[in-house]
Amino acid sequence: MSDPSAQPSSTPISDPSAQPGSDSIDKPVRIVLAEDEAIIRLDLRETLEEEGYEVVGETSRGDQVLDLVREKRPHVAILDVKMPGTDGITAASQIRDERLCAVLLLTAFSQRDLIARAADAGALAYLVKPFERAELVPAVEVALVRFKELKDLNHQVERAEARLEARKAIDRAKGRLMDVASMSEADAYSHIQHQAMGERRSMAEVAAEIVEMSADQLKALGGGPKDG
Repeated sequence: MSDPSAQPSSTPISDPSAQPGSDSIDKPVRIVLAEDEAIIRLDLRETLEEEGYEVVGETSRGDQVLDLVREKRPHVAILDVKMPGTDGITAASQIRDERLCAVLLLTAFSQRDLIARAADAGALAYLVKPFERAELVPAVEVALVRFKELKDLNHQVERAEARLEARKAIDRAKGRLMDVASMSEADAYSHIQHQAMGERRSMAEVAAEIVEMSADQLKALGGGPKDG
């Protein structure tokens, strides 16, 4: 066994200096436990509930974790690395892929390769067993904060991608109006904007319809003569 003074038993994978936001998570925090040792699982439940958390589900098998998390919708899943069925790192990866909740891993080891695998799988913090009660709450809170940061970042990326796609659609529609309906760029943009406002739709939705219009329909928008 390694010297406990040389290796801390609780190590957040991300920067541990961040503090949890008071308005980031509804209280009480809901937690799912996955640990194959019944005594450790019971001790975890009692400790978490004494600290004000709500344990909404527990299992001793890794292959039951994903369904349990989907059903209970916790804020945090605390997973042992070694479990029957599926190991905790694989379960953490599945939870990460569906963005279901924060993940805190429990392990009896602290090798660097395991830490790297845990981080790659989506674990946001980990605890090395045996750990102290005072280490559990900070690890849970670090995982919560990191998960909120990741959610916020994903939302920002999704909004940026949506804006980019909308801009592309509007540019394509402007091009069609300019080429076929003989509108100026300013008039084409104004047409899309006014139609969107009048119909209470997004400019991207109007632009998508314009792109699909026939040449005759576009020329009618510009007041030009139809073919034939």
